[in-house]
Amino acid sequence: MSEKDAQQKKVLIVDDDEFLLEMYALKFKEVGFKVEIAETGREAVDKAGAFAPDIILLDIVLPEMDGFEVLSEIRHNKKVPRSLVIMLTNLGQKDDTQRSIRLGADDYIIKAHFTPSEVVEKVITLLAKQKQ
Repeated sequence: MSEKDAQQKKVLIVDDDEFLLEMYALKFKEVGFKVEIAETGREAVDKAGAFAPDIILLDIVLPEMDGFEVLSEIRHNKKVPRSLVIMLTNLGQKDDTQRSIRLGADDYIIKAHFTPSEVVEKVITLLAKQKQ
C-alpha cells in the first residue's frame, strides 16, 4: 500500500491511556491516515458508526464497555460499516486471543511486543491484503 493509499484510509484508535492514544494517532497521521480516537467503549461504538473507519485498533480494558463488548456490538450493529478490527492490548492470555477471534477480530497484537511503527506497518499490510 502506498502512502497515497494510506491518505484515503481512516483508523479509529480505542484506548483509555491518553499517552498511548496520542502516540498511535501521531504515527498514523505521519503516514497519511485520517485518525479518530475514543477513550471509552461506548465512545468507540458511537464513533465506529459515525466515522466509518477502515480499521479499528481496540484495547480490551476500557471504561463503560470492555473491548470484547465493543467488538461484539460493532459486529452485530447494522449501522456500523464492516471495518477490520485489531485487538491492541497487553492481555496475552490464549483465552483472550481466542475470544477476540471468535467475536470477529481480524488480528490480535500484544502492545508490549510491537513498537507503534510496527503496528502501523502491520495495519498497512492488513489493509493491502484486504484490497486484493
